[in-house]
Amino acid sequence: MQALKLQGLFAPRFWQNLLPLPAQPALQRGQKLPDFLLPDATHRTTVKLSSFIGQSPVLLAFTRIFTENHYCPLCYPHIVELNQRYEEFTGQGIGVLMIASTDSRQSQRVVADLGLKMPLLSNPSCDVFRLYGTGQALGAPLPAQLLMDREGRLAYQHRFSFLEPNASVDKLLQICQGK
Repeated sequence: MQALKLQGLFAPRFWQNLLPLPAQPALQRGQKLPDFLLPDATHRTTVKLSSFIGQSPVLLAFTRIFTENHYCPLCYPHIVELNQRYEEFTGQGIGVLMIASTDSRQSQRVVADLGLKMPLLSNPSCDVFRLYGTGQALGAPLPAQLLMDREGRLAYQHRFSFLEPNASVDKLLQICQGK
């Protein structure tokens, strides 16, 4: 029997995100999105959201990964499908940025474990999650998907709910295509 790996689960971000806070649609459609600068574990660079303005729309996929050994059961299939279909977005000129609360070391293990092609941005302080009002529960921020248009404005947002924890990848592709 394999031992349950809890290393890294009870990091400071667990305690910061322990109490439930519902997702807050703090951003309105057409509103300029707040900028951020985060490390990308996939390509070992840093990504500044505003660098995409005037270049391409960007799908921000806030996801719930507890540690490199513990994936949210509601988010894991979404992460895998988004990664498998990543080229469908980039083929349409849509950038995809996945944002997780894992630290850089954990994020690099997730990239290797899942064979991620898309950028995985590390935000262990969860300040970007809070800035975007994703909500939190049981030690981790909640998932959300937002689409930033070429001008840096909010074009679409999906917030966590128990009925639909993540917007389906098909729905996200349709929205990105303007359908």
